[in-house]
Amino acid sequence: MGSHDAKLDAIWDDTDRLLGQLFMMGFEGTTVTPRVPAEQTTQLVLELQQCARDACHPVPLAIGLDQENGGVNSLFDEIYIRQYPSAMGLAATGSRKLAYEVAKATAEEIATCGINLMMGPCLDVLTNVRNQPLGVRTTGDDPQEVSSYGVAFMKGYKEVGLATMGKHFPSYGSLEFLGSALDVPTITESLESLSLNALVPFRNAIKEGLDAMMVGGCAMSSAGLNVMHACLSEQVVNDLLRNDLKFNGVVISDCLEMEALSHNIGVGGGTVMAINAGCDIVLLCRSYVHQQEAISGLKLGIENGMISKERLKISLKRVLDMKAKCTTWEKAMNPQGIAALSKLQPAHTTLSTRAYNSSITVVRDKNRLLPLSNIMEPEDELLLLTPLVKPLVASAASRALSEQAINGSPEPAIWERSASVMSGERVFRELGRSLARQRSGRVLHTSYTANGVRPQHENLINRASAIIIVTADANRNLYQHGFTKHVSMICNMQYSASGDKRQKPVIAVAASSPYDFAMDQTIGTYICTYDFTETALNSLVKVLYGEITPAGALPGTISQSQKLSQSKQHWLVEAFNEERDSNALDVLIKTVVEGNTPGLHSELSGATSNSLLLRNADIPEAHFVVRNSSTQALYGFCSTYFFKATGTGVIGAVFVDPSRRKLSIGHSLHNRAIRTLLQREGIKRFQLGSRLPSLYLGIPTGHGGERKRLRSWFANLGWNTALSRAVCSMVARNLSTWTPPPGMAKSLQSAGADFDLVYGWEYAGPVLDHIKTNNRQGLAEVYKMALADPSACGIIRAKRPEDGALVGTVVLYNMQSQLAEFVPGMKDLGGEMAGGISSPVISPSVGEYSTLLQGLILLGMRQIKQQGCNACILDYMDGDGNFDGLSAMGFATLHHFEEVSCDAATMTMLPPS
Repeated sequence: MGSHDAKLDAIWDDTDRLLGQLFMMGFEGTTVTPRVPAEQTTQLVLELQQCARDACHPVPLAIGLDQENGGVNSLFDEIYIRQYPSAMGLAATGSRKLAYEVAKATAEEIATCGINLMMGPCLDVLTNVRNQPLGVRTTGDDPQEVSSYGVAFMKGYKEVGLATMGKHFPSYGSLEFLGSALDVPTITESLESLSLNALVPFRNAIKEGLDAMMVGGCAMSSAGLNVMHACLSEQVVNDLLRNDLKFNGVVISDCLEMEALSHNIGVGGGTVMAINAGCDIVLLCRSYVHQQEAISGLKLGIENGMISKERLKISLKRVLDMKAKCTTWEKAMNPQGIAALSKLQPAHTTLSTRAYNSSITVVRDKNRLLPLSNIMEPEDELLLLTPLVKPLVASAASRALSEQAINGSPEPAIWERSASVMSGERVFRELGRSLARQRSGRVLHTSYTANGVRPQHENLINRASAIIIVTADANRNLYQHGFTKHVSMICNMQYSASGDKRQKPVIAVAASSPYDFAMDQTIGTYICTYDFTETALNSLVKVLYGEITPAGALPGTISQSQKLSQSKQHWLVEAFNEERDSNALDVLIKTVVEGNTPGLHSELSGATSNSLLLRNADIPEAHFVVRNSSTQALYGFCSTYFFKATGTGVIGAVFVDPSRRKLSIGHSLHNRAIRTLLQREGIKRFQLGSRLPSLYLGIPTGHGGERKRLRSWFANLGWNTALSRAVCSMVARNLSTWTPPPGMAKSLQSAGADFDLVYGWEYAGPVLDHIKTNNRQGLAEVYKMALADPSACGIIRAKRPEDGALVGTVVLYNMQSQLAEFVPGMKDLGGEMAGGISSPVISPSVGEYSTLLQGLILLGMRQIKQQGCNACILDYMDGDGNFDGLSAMGFATLHHFEEVSCDAATMTMLPPS
């Protein structure tokens, strides 16, 4: 724009024209006003540009679009716009060249419609893949891989002449959801940590010429950094992005209409804050009222002297420079439109098919169920079980629903409320039809919901010869996880006519996030499609029937070889000798507790050497030490246990004298532990963290910066920490004055179950049968220990009234029990009498899971209070403790952990130590 600057200067002195360049605004519908129809996107875009030209705008509008592919496409047309895999789906192909080709094709399609700004690529690094809503929109948890694919996407967009916008700075891949809907998702990592991981893709994209950057509206909270909204913070936009990362392009704020921001700050004030922070363009997605408020707020900021016109012209120059790269009036007024799309269609259709066929990933197929012809006769019946979900934007089902809503419903809000129910079967109906077209036997298709396995499901399972279960983000829709496990359990307990046990084939298909069952070896055949658009499901059918060989691989660290780095020093590791080492172990535990970070409560508080020794014939254990043979002092300790029932080898604890850390003692102990566990007959999987004994349930995560260091340490040893599961221990105090929350007792009555408290081995049969629905490590052993100790332990049971079947159980124990020895927290309550609640198990068939769980725990607390205790330990709970029901009952989190598990095969490459 350099040659035009002098001519444009006078025009940009007009405040309204100047401000107009600093907003990006959206509106509902496909027309500028309801009275002017526009049937296609091209017509709409042209109409917008014509309006701008008629208003004597010096430069065309920048018109942006989210066209990420997979499930996020703002532009959909069954005839002219092709569907391509999501970012993670493309990463699964392993081809940066294919990613570039798809990005270029996507850019060509939207450019022919007049779009000139691609609101992508996503450059977020997933650091906790289970809990992030971004899902498959980014390529995974490896910053270098995210970076290389992000740059490939960006180059493809630029090749067509589009401006590019990276998002969501400084990364939406590690958000913590700490409160209500009005609370902002928070990044808790420090700037140093972000720089080493999450900022890598952004830094590399900037070096490659990224045109614009969207800064997210998330909060940031860590040492030295407390930001309510990143896009409103000068520390984030100006200092980090501009100065540290040397970004000189256009900075675009996140949408200021977000509920938390508009509620806490207001759109007018937020606009002024965004500009002062260093943003060049303020984004407001749809509300005309909010858009007017933003403009008024910015004008008021100028009038009050909070923002100078000179500052605004700096942003204007950046915006004009970006527009000069991606548009001219000649280009804006002459979009190529449908004619050009028609010419692109054949080649793009071929590319779409190739990309999807290359992305489908068979993670494992233990029993060689694929292709289906391996296990099914032509006349056999196949059962397809699919969840009720809203269709992806980029699907025909979504468009059909939209049209129905527009044409047939006077109240769109009613349709929105019912859409999740209406659309589920439609989304997957075509999958069922595609499966049926290629075989003579029937394909039975039905849906499932949070109500679990119903009688109709059981009838169909019994009838079918094989079952395909589809999930979509099961880690965030836990009912899908429970349903799949329940069906798998049913199919594993089938019997032939002669009475022989036979497993009915089950194939699980993750149609969105690949992490649903990535590490769950009980799901023997597991396929990932990365989205559930029609094109993706067509490729799935080809894989199921053997028409194509699946070539995809899980992206990120999960698929990288789990080679364990060799220790720098090789310490002599000896087997723990109880007679020789017990006193020294007590000293080491005390040293570790005292060396803990001030203000943080050590997980080993209250523990002794006896807390680590199960002495249980059913649980082989082997422990190891690094010791000074002259002084008998222990420098490090590692405990291992083998739970035969699940074939799980567990590292229950690894700790080193604080004064001797970073000397490879931990490495040496870990390597010896793994080699020993590998020799256990029947070993299937490894796990970091144990519920029995209950010292470390996993990697401790309540230590801020220490959490990052520990995760990195274990990741370098071959553990896939990206697939961790949050678990915690909890405590409720002051039971003497405690009363149940109002309404909870009444809710307990409506749980649809009868409760009783039983003691002793005579009740073992039904209880142990019931807990088989949960295959978590150590669970059966906890129950057996409780049943064998009736003087100090009991089982609360929840029974279905109609037939007496157990639907829920929980273990109670007191301080005299054998179990209490392995829960150090019981002794670490300042001398208070305490009772324990352990290992709740709810049947997968129960619809009201949380109600029944709360009921069991509530009854446990009552019983413990009646015994004169003033505190109650909940020694193991899934999740991070952020559960309203438990906090309402008086529980607070004691310790946070991340439980990590992996297939035993991934540890066989261990180098000698």
